[in-house]
Amino acid sequence: MDIFDKIDKSMGPLGQYAEIGHGYYTFPKLEGEISNYMTFRGKKRLVWSLNNYLGLANHPEVRKADADAAAEWGLAYPMGARMMSGQTRFHEQLERELADFEKKEDAYLLNYGYQGMISIIDTLLDRKDVVVYDSESHACIIDGLRLHIGKRFVYPHNDIISCEKQLQRATKLAEETGGGILLITEGVFGMSGDLGKLDEIVKLKQNYNFRILIDDAHGFGTMGATGAGTSEELGVMNEVDLYFGAFAKAMAGIGGFVAGSEKVINYLRYNLRSQIFAKSLPMPMVFGLLKRLELLRTQPELKNKLWTIVNALQKGLKDAGFNIGNTQSPVTPVFLSGGPSEAAFITFDLREKYNIFCSIVTYPVVPKGVIMLRLIPTAVHTLEDVEYTIQTYKEINKNLQQGLYNRELKPGMVPLG
Repeated sequence: MDIFDKIDKSMGPLGQYAEIGHGYYTFPKLEGEISNYMTFRGKKRLVWSLNNYLGLANHPEVRKADADAAAEWGLAYPMGARMMSGQTRFHEQLERELADFEKKEDAYLLNYGYQGMISIIDTLLDRKDVVVYDSESHACIIDGLRLHIGKRFVYPHNDIISCEKQLQRATKLAEETGGGILLITEGVFGMSGDLGKLDEIVKLKQNYNFRILIDDAHGFGTMGATGAGTSEELGVMNEVDLYFGAFAKAMAGIGGFVAGSEKVINYLRYNLRSQIFAKSLPMPMVFGLLKRLELLRTQPELKNKLWTIVNALQKGLKDAGFNIGNTQSPVTPVFLSGGPSEAAFITFDLREKYNIFCSIVTYPVVPKGVIMLRLIPTAVHTLEDVEYTIQTYKEINKNLQQGLYNRELKPGMVPLG
């Protein structure tokens, strides 16, 4: 059989919708300045789908730092991977500042958050080691675990009783193999918006010997008194062994970092294949990230503005009777009842009739019969945006209850009526 023949039979779980949705539901084009309003298909829309939490994407100081660095250094420098020829004092400066911000001994830059997390997991574990992880862990964690040829135990989302049971199983197995135990969870879960129970997990260290790695992509910059993340929010910065933060969310950039003890970070520095064999972060991004981190530390009003919008949005939705789950972060899911076809027509109505652009999630990401409208509030949104969106959602939900979206979505069409 030709290896490509299987593509004729299946385009994959997401690719099966390509004929129906490409360019509209999937791979849509948002154009213009990154802000609360952008252009989609020639019309201005109120956008709730960008992780520009602190509004740094078009902050004038950030734009200037990016532009000045690009003009001075170009996009090529430094050439090569960090280990070979891509090291600069500015990369080292950013790592020192990130480590200090996270109250860790050292930090290491990652070119991309997704591949960075995969590589961290792959580098830390060998066949003797055992992993315990949350069932709703991000895809980058799951993909990293797929590379692990040892044993792994999963516990239901945020179920600490089950988590302890899996640690018991892991402890017994690790004693047999002579390996160690790594527990992986998220700080902020990116779909549901609730927090990993880090404060309860660290207490289990009193009875079990394991290390903790957290993915805090959505928590870095948004959670905690200073924005240092969910571990700061829950008062366990010292107890979390490895802290992973991403630049693609609150920092409005690209890449990420991992922070921890000097010994462990230096080990990762010399063994992370995704960094050893990949080009160093270009200088404009490094200088831009230094400026972003400076603003995060010195302008708390950015995070305060974000939370003003978050609190207004989430309170307004709950007061209107919407189910937003157990979110404790800016991530704001709205759960409705319906299937993929209804979700498609709701999305179309939101975009074309009400000029609201938000992400929509259906099965298999959420259970069958559930539609999740995922809102990402930012510091550039306004209270007027919040009020309009809540009123719109009321009308959408009314239409849904009346069965107006219960129609067939046929391949090759965008629902224009």
